[in-house]
Amino acid sequence: MTLDSHRDCRAAVALVYAQLAGVGGLRALVPAFNASAGAHYHLGVAALKRSTLSDANARRPVGVFADLFAALSHALDRRTRAEGADMIRLIDSTPVPLSRFFDFARANGRIHGMKMHLVHDPCANRPMRVEVTPANVNDIAVGKKTEIEAGATYVFDKGYCDYAWWTRIAATGAFFVTRPKNTMRLKVLATRPLEAAQGVDADGFTVIEDAEVALASKGDSKLPMRLRRIIVEREDARGGAKRRIALIVNDMRRGAHEIAALYKGRWAIELLFRWIKQHLNIRSFIGKSENAVRLQLFAAMIAFTLLRLAACANEVAMPLLRFAELVGRLAFERRPIDAIEKPPPKYPARRRLVSARQIEIKWP
Repeated sequence: MTLDSHRDCRAAVALVYAQLAGVGGLRALVPAFNASAGAHYHLGVAALKRSTLSDANARRPVGVFADLFAALSHALDRRTRAEGADMIRLIDSTPVPLSRFFDFARANGRIHGMKMHLVHDPCANRPMRVEVTPANVNDIAVGKKTEIEAGATYVFDKGYCDYAWWTRIAATGAFFVTRPKNTMRLKVLATRPLEAAQGVDADGFTVIEDAEVALASKGDSKLPMRLRRIIVEREDARGGAKRRIALIVNDMRRGAHEIAALYKGRWAIELLFRWIKQHLNIRSFIGKSENAVRLQLFAAMIAFTLLRLAACANEVAMPLLRFAELVGRLAFERRPIDAIEKPPPKYPARRRLVSARQIEIKWP
């Protein structure tokens, strides 16, 4: 699916502009967008009508925006790919609360609204896959749709507990790092020697146990999958008592400290969710329909990916937040991206003649 119509293109540009400029309503978006109508020619769009955007919000297929995001993510992968780098994939979801005026929204016991699911590459700071569902859809139902890449390591929390899916990850030649549910029954097959660094905190945690285990529940014990359980003790973020957590992995080669660091790195996707919610517009919605909410969420991810692409292509060294603020303010100005924070050159004023009879001499 592509942007095959002028209206599709106009709606996409307007919604992405709303994200970058921080515009939170239809009434504010249309005049703000049209105020720079003279600079729209290079985008292939013209002035916007409120009825056109309202109709696009209600009717334009979400697949158009999903395909655009996928193409941009692929382009960002080519820009940021590093030879020999580990393929780390973080999987998680974040709630998108909606008020009771959004009658299509569902509740899951905690929030009333939607949920945005994401597969993220933390090494390149690249969102790879986005899916928007009602809030009552389980994370694992979406996680199982993830295309598994051989050699990649998938890091997720206990909400993605599904033994058959874990087996499929292992059979593909990939690895996973997660936490077991409290009801998971395991039996220890063998203990593994602790690393020489045991007893010394590394990144705020200490490895207590490293053992090869198997699922002990009836029926699950026949799954052809080798597992490790690593127990680590980590510092409490608030300075309280140390807390122990268990990790379940199918990687038999990495060291226990490295695996613990991988799970700690899952915080990167939480930081991405926080950044998007704080600096893009997914709190107030331009339309009230389910289609409009989905379009706006995809527009937010498209805006983030465009910022990353522009920063990488132009070797912008400033923090992404500062770069996003400048792009939002100067979206329709003719200014080089690599010099976006520099003031424009001053053009010398034309020399005024003292009198109309004065002769002006121009030296070569």
